[in-house]
Amino acid sequence: MFVNNEQRSKTYRWRWAVLAVVLAAEVMDLLDATIIAIAGPSIRADLVGPEGGTAFLQWLAAGYTLAFAVGLVTGGRLGDIFGRRRMFLAGAAGFTLMSLLCAIAPGPASLVVCRILQGLAGAVLIPQGLGLIKAAFPPEQIGAAFGAFGPVMGLSAVCGPILAGVLVDADLFGTGWRMIFLINLPVGVAALIGAWLVLPRPTPGDEAKLRLDLTGTVLLSASLLLLVFPLVQGRELGWPWWAWAMMALAVPMFWVFQRYQQRLHREGRSPLIEPSLLAKQRFTAGLLVGLIFFAGLMGLTLILSIYLQLGLGFSPLRAGLTQSPWAFGTAVGAVAGHVLSAKLGGRRLLVGGTAVLAAGVVALLVTLTVTDGPVSSVALLPSLLVLGVGMGCSMAPYFDIVLAAVDEHEVGSASGTLTAAQQVGGAIGVAALGTAFFAWAGGDFDSGLRQVLWLELGLLALAAGLSFLLPARARPETPDHIEPEALTQARPDAPAHT
Repeated sequence: MFVNNEQRSKTYRWRWAVLAVVLAAEVMDLLDATIIAIAGPSIRADLVGPEGGTAFLQWLAAGYTLAFAVGLVTGGRLGDIFGRRRMFLAGAAGFTLMSLLCAIAPGPASLVVCRILQGLAGAVLIPQGLGLIKAAFPPEQIGAAFGAFGPVMGLSAVCGPILAGVLVDADLFGTGWRMIFLINLPVGVAALIGAWLVLPRPTPGDEAKLRLDLTGTVLLSASLLLLVFPLVQGRELGWPWWAWAMMALAVPMFWVFQRYQQRLHREGRSPLIEPSLLAKQRFTAGLLVGLIFFAGLMGLTLILSIYLQLGLGFSPLRAGLTQSPWAFGTAVGAVAGHVLSAKLGGRRLLVGGTAVLAAGVVALLVTLTVTDGPVSSVALLPSLLVLGVGMGCSMAPYFDIVLAAVDEHEVGSASGTLTAAQQVGGAIGVAALGTAFFAWAGGDFDSGLRQVLWLELGLLALAAGLSFLLPARARPETPDHIEPEALTQARPDAPAHT
């Protein structure tokens, strides 16, 4: 979506309101993706009984994840074609409506269907945010805007289980587990109203003359489904042969998709993913770093939650509250990252934050090794705090440094592809670390967690090493990246800007 000078001025005026609206959408999505792990047993007990519904419980989480991951790239491209403001409003309305329908679902089948539709709505909503921010903020402030994404994502991922435990235990107005979906309604309505009021409106003729690549959509969706479905379900089902076959088939399917995209580009038609994106080392390196980083991060979040509940016997609420130092540390790390970004540059801050994360993992390993008997919440506090600080510092510069070189016509493809890589990375991490944890734990959850933490250190080291493929800073510090108005103010003798 493009804006003229008058619209751009208005957009800058409301730029922080735009950021608040986009972050509200991010919070809705991330909370919904994480709360099911805690609320799932209560939902199963209510709808199908405490002794049954294992497949239902799996699909309650997997349906959302699959639909979201498969639809992200297409959702981002729809923003390029029809306008990001319009698609943001459509996605927010759909997500809010599906949250209501999830809350009043009478049975397991209807709840799973609504969760899948909710995931598709999220896939339309979320990719628009990065493009809207890129359009609303001037270059000298866009780093601070993108820097808010990482901390919000980290806080939401950590706070989701806490919120779920509080809401389910509180049983507000007798709603029980349904409140985890009802809580989205005021946030969704506020996001819709805010989006309608402050998101930049396109002027006539601004819409890109593009068409949706339907064949590419089908090919990419099939490829992602072949990869993500066995990653999500394979561990729960004991890794049957068909799970490996599906993942193997995903490789040639991705190759067919990539060849078809090149053909469309040669013929001058509109591919689903702009080939120019994948020709940029910064973007492809960012995809790889994000894939590995989020694999480790999401895998560790799951394993820690499982360890606290199964290994230490904590209640869902206590398990969530035990992780609160992680959330607090993420906020502290985000503030520190914002202060340090100008001095260190994006890459050094990303690598430094990853090193702090690794220090938190080492601290957790030491805590497990030196503690006699069950580990207490207090004993875990220092290591979880360090983990949070590292997360906040490392995620703060990530989006800015990866997206800084993305051109306007590539924003939709870039946002959808980048978010899809994070989702696929998260699915890989949950599957790999979850399988390793249960294989190594046996009856000793402490031993299983220690082994997983060594794997986590390996993933963090790999992500830090690949970060050196990224440029030192998101954008050069040259006059090309200073607003004309700022240049005029800096030179009193300069002629008026027309």
